[in-house]
Amino acid sequence: MTLYIHDTLSGQKVPFEPTNPDRVTMYVCGPTVYNYAHIGNARPVVVFDVLFRLLRHLYGEDKVVYARNITDVDDKINKKAIDEGVDISVITNKFADIYNADMAALNALPPTYQPRATEHMPDMVAMIEDLIARGAAYVTDDGEVLFRVADYDGGSGRYGKLAKRSLDDMIAGARVEVAENKDNAADFVLWKPSKPGEPEWPGPKGLPGRPGWHIECSAMSEAKLGLPIDIHGGGQDLIFPHHTNEIAQSCAAHGHSDPAAYAKYWMHNGFLDFSGEKMSKSLGNVVLVHDLIKDYPGEVIRWALLSGHYRSPLNWTPELLEQSRKSLDRLYGILLRAKDIPLQEVWPDDVIFGPLLDDLNTPGAVARLYEIAPALDSMVERNDPARVKTSFMALANVLGILQQDPEVWFKQGASDDLTAQVEALLAERAAARAAKNWPESDRIRDALNALNVEVMDGPQGATWKLKGKA
Repeated sequence: MTLYIHDTLSGQKVPFEPTNPDRVTMYVCGPTVYNYAHIGNARPVVVFDVLFRLLRHLYGEDKVVYARNITDVDDKINKKAIDEGVDISVITNKFADIYNADMAALNALPPTYQPRATEHMPDMVAMIEDLIARGAAYVTDDGEVLFRVADYDGGSGRYGKLAKRSLDDMIAGARVEVAENKDNAADFVLWKPSKPGEPEWPGPKGLPGRPGWHIECSAMSEAKLGLPIDIHGGGQDLIFPHHTNEIAQSCAAHGHSDPAAYAKYWMHNGFLDFSGEKMSKSLGNVVLVHDLIKDYPGEVIRWALLSGHYRSPLNWTPELLEQSRKSLDRLYGILLRAKDIPLQEVWPDDVIFGPLLDDLNTPGAVARLYEIAPALDSMVERNDPARVKTSFMALANVLGILQQDPEVWFKQGASDDLTAQVEALLAERAAARAAKNWPESDRIRDALNALNVEVMDGPQGATWKLKGKA
């Protein structure tokens, strides 16, 4: 089996060939932990979690190393800590824990490593000192260290290769950090003095302060994974300047001219939009994962995020969530009917992973599940061996869905007391129907309706779920 991915660097769909099949590496830019994560932040987590699962299937669980960082020093973090009169760790620990719990609710596996910027200050300082020594960076009069972009580019266009833009174009609309005493408008900050009240660390050349944003990921990714990284991922908004600057400083620090010397393949997910609008505080349409999981099972949110191809925009609507809930209901219903069929020990035919091998085509993989589902249902009726169930669940596991017991899925939110009451009523209902006591059966139906319970009759008896729940 060959995995094909769209590589942002080359602009083409290419076969994936890791540097070392016994140690496949992936790095994805993680959150800046000063607040709750919104649903847009969750899309790369879910997308690259599917890729992580697929790589583990292809190469072995112990042969894939995945790092997703936490940025725990930042202007917004510093401001929040000063406003609340606490150390930055109070803010970052709180929101890092919330972030991890929220992503786990979406069935995202924990990465192999989750490095924090504050834990890798010596790595950043060492890299910056190497850049200064090579002449690729310089110290300004006000104690900042800046990267020499024009020298790195050298007129070759390599600085803008990932973004597919020229240096002049990038300067014209630059999202670069403002700094005085720049040699060139495109030069970006590697290290800067801390403001009063902000934390600081001993820096390059003995300069106290803190790192710029871009150097963090370069240092952390190399420290945890080594170079070159096989796959580097993130959202499209990170292509420039963040990923562009990561490539420049990492390659310059090692004297490389080829951007692929830092990361062989680059993958970027598309944005979410909200009926044609971007999510923003000013529009009042910010959707927090922490709030969503109070109203929807995490798998519903995950299914919705996987309903579109990762590189395409995805319109996020309440209707998408409701349709995702119904889709999972249907598949869990099939699994409920097939609950007594054991999984085979023989691994399924790898043809079922075809859509995912084609640039992580999750809509195609979902369609493949629906192709398998009727066959699984017919096997339930015929009580045939369950090779189909094994294939069905293997694909579901790589997608990170259908991970709950079907009976638990349909009873989410039901208390123990309610469960006992409903089970007793269902037993009375079965007895009434067996005795053809239709008035009693109708009475029990009304009692179940009053409890907001929907009964699902099947060949193996009646099951139930709470109306409006998954």
